[in-house]
Amino acid sequence: MKTEYIVEMNHITKTFPGVKALDDVSFNLKSGEVLALLGENGAGKSTLMKVLSGVYSRDGGELSVFGEHVERMTPKRAKELGIAIIHQELNLCAHLTVAENIFLGQEIAKGGVVQRKQMNQRARELLGRLSLDIEPETLVGSLSVSKQQMIEIAKALLSNARVLIMDEPTSALTAKEINELFRIIKQLRSEGCGIVYISHRLEELQHIVDRVTIMRDGQFVTSMNFQDTTLDHIISNMVGRDIQEKFPRVETLVGETVLEVRNLNAGRMVRNVSFSVRAGEIVGIAGLMGAGRTETTRAIFGVDPKDSGEILLDGKPIRINSPRDAIRQGVVLAPEDRKKDGLCTKLSVRHNIALPNLDLISSKLLQVVSTSKEGQMVADATKNFQIKMANAEVDAASLSGGNQQKVVVSKWLARNSRIVIFDEPTRGIDVAAKVEIYRIMNQLKARGIAVLFVSSEMPEILGMSDRILVMCDGRVTGEIDIRDATQEKIMRYATQFENKLAQ
Repeated sequence: MKTEYIVEMNHITKTFPGVKALDDVSFNLKSGEVLALLGENGAGKSTLMKVLSGVYSRDGGELSVFGEHVERMTPKRAKELGIAIIHQELNLCAHLTVAENIFLGQEIAKGGVVQRKQMNQRARELLGRLSLDIEPETLVGSLSVSKQQMIEIAKALLSNARVLIMDEPTSALTAKEINELFRIIKQLRSEGCGIVYISHRLEELQHIVDRVTIMRDGQFVTSMNFQDTTLDHIISNMVGRDIQEKFPRVETLVGETVLEVRNLNAGRMVRNVSFSVRAGEIVGIAGLMGAGRTETTRAIFGVDPKDSGEILLDGKPIRINSPRDAIRQGVVLAPEDRKKDGLCTKLSVRHNIALPNLDLISSKLLQVVSTSKEGQMVADATKNFQIKMANAEVDAASLSGGNQQKVVVSKWLARNSRIVIFDEPTRGIDVAAKVEIYRIMNQLKARGIAVLFVSSEMPEILGMSDRILVMCDGRVTGEIDIRDATQEKIMRYATQFENKLAQ
């Protein structure tokens, strides 16, 4: 029977020990459409796509690709059928050239000799098809993340992929790079490729998506044309309830200035930065990628060396030359990459919370950890921040993104820190987990803690900040009270390059 769908998955089930990851899920994809597959962390999106691409075998249900029933899907069979998946963590060899990566495992050879000239020429044709100015002989490790992502797409084209699965493709890209990716997605769509687009960044959907399929708790919820719905409706279906207030900002009594930064310079990306944060206040830092926001937080926390400038705590100058200095002064940072810089993912939650607080839970004389103090600290932290886990002995890597962020914050608050700096606190976590992080920020605010946070999400900055600093090209170009803040005003400050161009 002829069908309009190039992929049909009906009543798919998949069970892992103790967990039903997919429960009677149905999914379909048309030729020449971009379908957003949405849901909270743990909804089953990635598992379903791994069933489609042959990474996991299904326990039940039916799968058809281009009208052909597939009894047993494997990665090899998926490739033959034209299914390709581009993971969030790119699967490339940095030490090989662009052409070598594109042809990896399917090299052109003659008499046992790899034909590099032919591979380079074919790679150049594939890159040209995508209108990409990348030389095939370039080492992949020297390319930006966005360019590496394009190489993954070129690899898929080499295999004649007609179904392309993209998992969080824009999480590490700049606005300009996102536009370039969208251009290529639209081009592939026009050529008849069906694209499954998995993302937490809902504001992107309007630019490329034709249809939306939503999953929750391993089950299919709904599928609809994007133009017939709203973001609020999508969120409601994702979480199973209306989030009446996506940004639950609270009003508190703002105290005296706790942190003051004067004329801070650090490398090329932090230039003469000055600002202050008061007790019980949330100050957001907005700006485009490359504005120097993360570099500013790293310099304050002592990760990167400062060239000049002053940092004051309660009006008194303090010296911060390392993260240890910052922590002792009560200045702490929840970094942008929580897995790489904020957690020891192979250690337990208990050890992650205790590790930066050994000075508080150890005997001063014998330098031995007090298990009772450690246990109380961990119990208080996990309770205060409602960290969802089986117990405190599980590895931090096993937690969801939102709960990992809670562990990062809880370990710092265990030592009564005065200033908490968040760098992209909600990156890569689902909608409900974002609200949990916002509530934590409000908790800190209510306790009189000064909160500074960097975010690339404009609605988040507008929704949670009491004051907004805008940076451009390493400088603070604007400061806006939340009552006067608009997206247009922020963008004007975020694109003030005039001073640099005039030099």
